[in-house]
Amino acid sequence: MSDEDLRAELERLKAENEKLKSQRGRSVSLKVSEKGGVSVYGLGRFPVTLYKEQWTKLLAMTEEIRAFLKEHDAELKAKPE
Repeated sequence: MSDEDLRAELERLKAENEKLKSQRGRSVSLKVSEKGGVSVYGLGRFPVTLYKEQWTKLLAMTEEIRAFLKEHDAELKAKPE
């Protein structure tokens, strides 16, 4: 490979790296785990995995969770975006 080819490849890899970095923060995805749970990726460093019944119970509490967050807003920290 010539120097020109190496430079072009380096620039391509840098651009690809930046694209992947920018997508990482926004992307949230779901996956069925090996043990049959539902895993949510992209919320933090590790996935959040619960079984179907646990997700159903948590989703049924949506309004209660929203009210709790609103009530305790001053005490809660938010991760900078």
